Amino acid sequence: MTETPPKSYDRVMLKISGEALMGDTSYGLHPPTVQRIAREVKTVHDMGVEICMVIGGGNIFRGLQGSAQGMERTTADYMGMLATVMNALAMQSALEELGIHTRVISAIPMDQVCEPYIRRRAVRHLEKKRVCIFAAGTGNPYFTTDTAATLRANEMACQAIFKGTKVDGVYDKDPKKHVDAKRYDTVTYDEVLQKHLAVMDASAIALARDNNLPIIVFSLDEPGGFRGILAGKGTYTKVHG
Repeated sequence: MTETPPKSYDRVMLKISGEALMGDTSYGLHPPTVQRIAREVKTVHDMGVEICMVIGGGNIFRGLQGSAQGMERTTADYMGMLATVMNALAMQSALEELGIHTRVISAIPMDQVCEPYIRRRAVRHLEKKRVCIFAAGTGNPYFTTDTAATLRANEMACQAIFKGTKVDGVYDKDPKKHVDAKRYDTVTYDEVLQKHLAVMDASAIALARDNNLPIIVFSLDEPGGFRGILAGKGTYTKVHG
């Protein structure tokens, strides 16, 4: 039996974009990629960490894109929220194939598909070591899934938000376009806002700052990266006060 490494957090929020589920495809879900991310989540779940998740919907529909093409913003945002439910159900299926009990909890009630959001019930799921995937954003238009993740992380008393991205931290500019891009080991909430660093949108950063909730930005493409950080290793940027 392998020894479980020490964990630095007991309850965390994992925020990933919908695009992370596309793999190399240009649209929709790539099942092998969904399964790979589910395996990453399982390695952390096996450490005894309680896990919340929020997944964006940009691989299916993005509200801002819809409104930019002439669609009414509120309608477009609701369509984006429904896209996040589809992604959450896909991730639930992948996790349950690995034997992890999972609940999809939607801010928009749809009882035949998933549970409605009730904070105390969600906390109880976490205490029973079920993974909780929060879908449909905050249930309100004009708010991103970044803000939803920060809101739910605070409500669930998570100790940190883990933001899984394509790069291994926060850079002063896009490292895929600029070879001289500088990576930060740590950065403050105010620096993120002042320098317009691409971490999360401003309302999510402000909400995290007001509640002193650290954000760990890491690469979701690095095998074992999520577990490694919880075990005190790996490359990442910590956003804090």
